[in-house]
Amino acid sequence: MNDHIPSPAAPQGERRTVIVRAFLLGERLDIRGFEQKQALATTPLTVRMGRSGYAVLFRYGAVVLFDVTAEEEAHCLSDLNRLVTDPLPEPGRDQAHVDIVPGSAEHVDPDGNIVLSELSPERMQIVADVLAKDVMLDYFEVKAAGVFDRVEPLAAQLKRNGSRNFKVRELLSQIGDVLLTQHRMVGRAEVLEKPEVLWYTPELEGLFGRLEREYEIRERSRALDNKLEVISNTAETLLDLVHATRSLRVEWYIVALIVFEIVLSLYEKLFN
Repeated sequence: MNDHIPSPAAPQGERRTVIVRAFLLGERLDIRGFEQKQALATTPLTVRMGRSGYAVLFRYGAVVLFDVTAEEEAHCLSDLNRLVTDPLPEPGRDQAHVDIVPGSAEHVDPDGNIVLSELSPERMQIVADVLAKDVMLDYFEVKAAGVFDRVEPLAAQLKRNGSRNFKVRELLSQIGDVLLTQHRMVGRAEVLEKPEVLWYTPELEGLFGRLEREYEIRERSRALDNKLEVISNTAETLLDLVHATRSLRVEWYIVALIVFEIVLSLYEKLFN
C-alpha cells in the first residue's frame, strides 16, 4: 500500500537520467529494523535515501537504490548489513539507467534504458521489483551451474567405480542446495508473481510487462526451474542407485552367512 504523498518527479518539461543499482545482500533482510519514518510506500518498503535518492527494500535480501551518490550507497549498504541474515561474501549487483521524460510513453529504448514519465513511488516499486528479481536470478543461475558441475563428476565416479568410495553426503548436499533454492525463489521472492502495487495502479501493468520481457524474468525462471529439476532428479537417481547397490551387497552378505551356516552344519554332521 502506498502513502498519499507528492511524487518525487522531475519538474515539468525537465528530462534527466537516474542511475539505478540493485544488490542481493544475503538470505533475508529484516526490514522491521530499518528506519521507516520517511517511508514513501510499503510492500515493498520504499524510503528516501540521502539528499535526493530512494531505496526499495525486499525481505528476500535485495535492495534497489535510485539516484544515490557513491558515498550514500556505501553508507546505505553498511547500515543494511546488520539487518541481513547469512550475508553473501560478494553481493550480487546490477545497474540500469532510467530516463525521466515528462509526458512520454513509458518503455525500454533500444539501448536498454528505461523511459518513465515520472519517478513516482509506484514506478520505482515496479522497476525495483524487476531489477531485484533479475539480480536474484543472476545469483541462482551461477549457483545452479556450480551445483550442476559438482553433480556431473559424481555421476561419472559412480559409473566408473559403482558405489565404492562414493560419498552419499555429497549427493544429499546437492539435493539440499536445490530444495533451498527452489524454496527461496517460490516461497520468498515469488519470481513469477506480479508486484502488489499493480493491484492499486493497474494502469502501470504495461510498464511491468515490458520490463519483465526486457529482462526475460519468466523465461529465465522457467529455465532455472528446469535445470534445478534435472539436478534434483539426477542426484536422487544416483542416491537410489547407491542405496540399491548397498542393499544388494547386504543381501549377498546375508546369503553368504546362510551358506556358511549350512556348510558348518554339514561339517558337524559328517565329522561328529
